[in-house]
Amino acid sequence: MTEATAVTPVSADPRVQRAIELIWREAELLDRKEYEAWNGLYTEDGFYVIPVDPDTEDFAGTLNMVYDDARMRRMRVTRMTEGYAIAAVDAARTVRTVSRFVAESVSDTDVVVRSAQVLVAYKRGHHDIWAGDLVHRIRLSGEGDRIVQKVIRLVDCDEVVPAAGFLL
Repeated sequence: MTEATAVTPVSADPRVQRAIELIWREAELLDRKEYEAWNGLYTEDGFYVIPVDPDTEDFAGTLNMVYDDARMRRMRVTRMTEGYAIAAVDAARTVRTVSRFVAESVSDTDVVVRSAQVLVAYKRGHHDIWAGDLVHRIRLSGEGDRIVQKVIRLVDCDEVVPAAGFLL
């Protein structure tokens, strides 16, 4: 039997609350398909990552479904918003819930938050459920908080995962 430890509520720290509010804002922008605004939430040196290996921390040295720096995020947004791309024209409608927030580290400039996301996608009369553990590294600033890194570890990341046609 393990001994329970006291946990300080994440809402008790205003820096963590700012990070959570940014994560919720990101989820809303993605569900509304406001991809340009979503990309604006990231720092110029930020990464958006969906690893294949559920345990890896070496994203640059291992296979990933997505490993986007600023240039690749811009290209992904362009593909989702311009011209005739099947990802944009026939994109699913999504609703996501992000919850179970746990502050991993907190400083005056950076907050790392773990959470869970459940996303329901609807397309052509069919619902799909995507679930994963998230880790957001948020850079706090008086000019606006930004995402430095978002890692999405899908619960089925080591299985065959269908093409999404939307951003996680």
